Amino acid sequence: MPVQRLNHAVLYVRDVERSVAFYREALGFEVVMGMRGAAFLQAAGSTNDHDLGLFEIGANASPSPAGRTSVGLYHLAWEVDTLDELERVALKLAELGALVGASDHGTTKALYAKDPDGLEFEVSWLVPASLLTEEILASRAGIRPLDLDADKERFGGQTRGGVGVSIPV
Repeated sequence: MPVQRLNHAVLYVRDVERSVAFYREALGFEVVMGMRGAAFLQAAGSTNDHDLGLFEIGANASPSPAGRTSVGLYHLAWEVDTLDELERVALKLAELGALVGASDHGTTKALYAKDPDGLEFEVSWLVPASLLTEEILASRAGIRPLDLDADKERFGGQTRGGVGVSIPV
């Protein structure tokens, strides 16, 4: 049986309480279980037992060298339902000083941010299959700056993303 989807991710962090506070405020995750030095968080609307596990390794932990001097995970990507929600998340991440980039990948509209430990993540909206055009599909080869106002005008702020792509029709 092939893999169907990602169920959860687990991160090592310096301070679990600081990371819980960040993911709650930035992305609306809620703690579903916690214990000394660990927490398990669930995204709003998720049916997973948990979506993110956090394990504390202490304040003296060095930054991850992944991508600079070693192999390792680059980032995790979470999907939002609408461009209005992507815009709300962009504003919140900017307010927290966590937003480090915003890109248009054609079929995907993406924000990039870093958590308090410098671990990068993506929040994205996927163009629904019914709105994909040859132009959009061809544009996947390049990366352009994200223009949420133009995308909301083109696709609608409340259009549910990912339908027929990451979400079954």
